[in-house]
Amino acid sequence: MSPLITPADLASLSGVSVLDVRWRLGGPPGIGLYREGHLPGAVYCDLDADLAARPGAGGRHPLPAAEEFEAAMRRLGVSGGRPVVVYDDAGATVAARAWWVLRYFGHPDVRVLDGGLPAWIAAGLPVVKEEPEVAAGDFTARPGGMPVLDADAAAALAAEGVLLDARAEERYRGEVEPVDPVAGHIPGAVSAPTSANVGPDGTFLAPGELRARFAALGAAEGVPAGAYCGSGVTAAHEVLAMEVAGLPAALYAGSWSNWVADPSRPVATG
Repeated sequence: MSPLITPADLASLSGVSVLDVRWRLGGPPGIGLYREGHLPGAVYCDLDADLAARPGAGGRHPLPAAEEFEAAMRRLGVSGGRPVVVYDDAGATVAARAWWVLRYFGHPDVRVLDGGLPAWIAAGLPVVKEEPEVAAGDFTARPGGMPVLDADAAAALAAEGVLLDARAEERYRGEVEPVDPVAGHIPGAVSAPTSANVGPDGTFLAPGELRARFAALGAAEGVPAGAYCGSGVTAAHEVLAMEVAGLPAALYAGSWSNWVADPSRPVATG
């Protein structure tokens, strides 16, 4: 089953949990956007509070503890036996994190709304301001549903397989670094901005086009692959795009913000 769902297909479903995960780096909080209008029945899922632990040596968005994630998802009405659809308004760059974390903690049926809120509106489907009353879910978090990398494994993959850097090219090259204290990239990593995974309308490229893109980057079938970004958010988008392409990939959850927390780790530029 594709990890993506179209607006028309979502509109035809019943008995599904819908999470609005809109978020902006540096603000404003996504809850304000949610209150201005969202998909009918959607509840707001906060990236910082619900999909990550507190920032620290593990990175700016480290993985939450299983019990904390389980509690958050139950509060949002997520159950293990009910499908979940996640969406944002930024080409799935944030929704992919919700997709990945739910999959990592064992949810069997999670999909991303392809094109997000803009595609939903373009399809002529309704947007509401009413916030639904949601019954508590029964989701049980069981870690290990998706492959994950730590810093050592990411370094090994960069040397022996393909480690994709999902950030913008200028951040990869070390020309700018708007968030983290050190600029550059993990030695051996390949620049692969997530912006190239989607078309002008914010929907994902076709599976064949994505396979060709990743093959050109060295991530062909049978080659061990992984992805990282600044804090493990947009890198989940890379993993999602690879799944659409039929290619498995691991996520370096701590990503660059974790890598540079240890000054002994090497940094490459250019």
